[in-house]
Amino acid sequence: MKRIIASMLLSLNLLTFSSNFTPVDLEEDIKCDTEMSYDIKMKQDILTIMMAYPDYIIGIEKGNEGVYFITAKDEKIIYDDMQVKNSEQKMNNADIQDILEEPYPLEMPIGLADVNSDPGRYRCYSLLNSVYGKSEYEVSSNLVGVYAPYNKYQFNKNNGAAEALEGAMKELKGLAASNGKVGELIGSINGTFNYRVISGTGKLSPHAYGIAIDIASNPSDYWKWSTREAGEKRVLYYPEELVKTFEKYNFVWGGKWGHFDTLHFEYRPEILIKAKYFSEPIGESEQWYKQVPLNENIQEYINIIEGELG
Repeated sequence: MKRIIASMLLSLNLLTFSSNFTPVDLEEDIKCDTEMSYDIKMKQDILTIMMAYPDYIIGIEKGNEGVYFITAKDEKIIYDDMQVKNSEQKMNNADIQDILEEPYPLEMPIGLADVNSDPGRYRCYSLLNSVYGKSEYEVSSNLVGVYAPYNKYQFNKNNGAAEALEGAMKELKGLAASNGKVGELIGSINGTFNYRVISGTGKLSPHAYGIAIDIASNPSDYWKWSTREAGEKRVLYYPEELVKTFEKYNFVWGGKWGHFDTLHFEYRPEILIKAKYFSEPIGESEQWYKQVPLNENIQEYINIIEGELG
């Protein structure tokens, strides 16, 4: 949420005021509430990233231009560039605030998401480059083989991605014995690593980082190939057991995007962590991290955040 709410509300001119309350008073109250909400969400987002990438994000730094993550490679990644972006701009140049802004739903869809609702589809490329590799050579050097039904597939070992895919595939193989749809969908996998760009964007696909898997393909799987009516039928065809298993291992599902990509599962631990622990509002007297299961490492992250941001 970019810091534009106060000015938008004040410009609407739809509010009335009592004789003892002035627009200046309202502006100060809105500014205070907005900044408090923003600061809480920022802290939650920062903790989310630190939990999702524990070996790659080692600290934060508050500077004149905003708050930055410090990586293990001594790089800086800005949390919020303060630019208001449309969907296309987020696809091309998302910051951390952008990728975590829209909540990813943990429940199964009852239809297609709104056409402009794409939770988990936007990617912060500076983060992906730092964690998984910034060139085809670097990414390739991080690939390992993961067994899936009938074949072995290349996946990035960094940040536990390959381990997560292996765990998901083992569980899905067991489910396939009693669920024909699961067996059908994982029995004809379309691929994992492929160093390519996303069609029409010029930006690298998550497949180029070796963190995505496409399972059995159907003409109704992709928003550019299909009508929304056919796409919705395909989304509803997917068994909950399959989707929940992938999500358990921190894969987002493209079937929950308005720009649907039903066969696509992408390793994005930050999206699932945010959904699990920071989807509910907190009360005024509650700690901003109240839903997170505390341990020594997470408490250290919280101390870092509080120490730098207050």
